[in-house]
Amino acid sequence: MAVTTSPYASDALPDGTVDVVVIGGGAAGLNGALMLARSRRSVVVVDSGSPRNAPAEAMHGFIVLDGTPPAEILRRGREQVRRYGGRVVFGEVASAEAADPSKDGDPRFTITLADGRIVTARRVLVATGLKDVLPGVPGLAEHWGHGVVHCPYCHGWEVRGEPIGILATGPASIKHALLFRQLTEDLTYFTRGVHLDEATRARFAARGIRVVDTPVREVVSDQDGTLAGVRLTGGRVVPRRVLAVATRMEARTEGLEGLKLPMEDLPDDMGRRFASGTAGTTEVPGVWVAGNATDPAAQVGAAAAAGALAGAHINSALAIADTDTALAAARGATAAL
Repeated sequence: MAVTTSPYASDALPDGTVDVVVIGGGAAGLNGALMLARSRRSVVVVDSGSPRNAPAEAMHGFIVLDGTPPAEILRRGREQVRRYGGRVVFGEVASAEAADPSKDGDPRFTITLADGRIVTARRVLVATGLKDVLPGVPGLAEHWGHGVVHCPYCHGWEVRGEPIGILATGPASIKHALLFRQLTEDLTYFTRGVHLDEATRARFAARGIRVVDTPVREVVSDQDGTLAGVRLTGGRVVPRRVLAVATRMEARTEGLEGLKLPMEDLPDDMGRRFASGTAGTTEVPGVWVAGNATDPAAQVGAAAAAGALAGAHINSALAIADTDTALAAARGATAAL
């Protein structure tokens, strides 16, 4: 559930039309805004304050910042965007849609927030991220981000050597198991009714991965609240300290329906994302997308890099539009002589 009060100091929305509105204040959105603000573009980041990695204690796999709490990275990012004149506004987008273009044909977009505030922009960068949809196993969600993890690169070192269980959600869980096997000698694969062929069972056996076909009833906890294991139908508990789950990853689309951005399914029914092309371009003129909203597998570093690339691409498009406008004005002035 999104927070209703700002977890950080929120800037005021500016009057008039800004160059770019960035929807989403995570790594992709803030880095895109940084590139734009450093190019002297007026940019507003609209951020709901509910990042995907909020439950995690630290971010990993990105040099220099490895081990930094996610909240600290975002705090620094907001400061840096503001240093160059960008604004970061707490709020949820209620609607976003194309408006009438300017008289020279330059696109315009109207972004309305849930509290009724409105901002108009020439370009939009969608960096809303995604939401992880967990399987409906009782007791699982309460351990998300701690005893329940999804990424061997984000959390693997921290759970190395522990008794780990893989809760199968589909074909992607097979590769998941092989990756987590690198991290522990004690790995159990719970099929949860998902078919596992004999060839894969043989491969698992060769790596010492145990397979449990009995259905999973619930996740159980110790008295101190930490994850203790998995209870099967019939009552037997398989002790586990960590569970890995390949989540279904759904791009956050709330409030963006009016932009009519094309979506596409992920392989193996693992979710949906915004379709995008080079540098985050979309089929909608004037709208770009970056980060987990279009690349669900991107870690923080990759998402930030995608945001920077999209920001540079947007600035280039604006520079061309500005030049076209100036040229048209100069020709009009000459014709009037």
